[in-house]
Amino acid sequence: MSILNFYYYIPLISVLCGLWVFVSKRKHLLNTLLSLEYIMLSVFWLMCLHLVSLGHEAYFVLFFLTLAACEGALGLALLVSVVRTHGNDCFSSFSVLQC
Repeated sequence: MSILNFYYYIPLISVLCGLWVFVSKRKHLLNTLLSLEYIMLSVFWLMCLHLVSLGHEAYFVLFFLTLAACEGALGLALLVSVVRTHGNDCFSSFSVLQC
């Protein structure tokens, strides 16, 4: 068994840990945004390892990293908007009827 196969386990475990935090710790909006960003970085790491092992170019990975950065900026803008309108980022204080 190649040593490169063992390098795939670390990003896979980190993706699973990020998914576990996303599902279980969803009391605050900031926690969910941080776990989503962690998942995106872990997937980026996994794709980089996979493409390096195959010997391909990394243009798609750079496009993916750009989209992950845009997702993070959009999430932070949403967080600032929610904190300004509601006063905190707890999901229990949100109402479906309130805009």
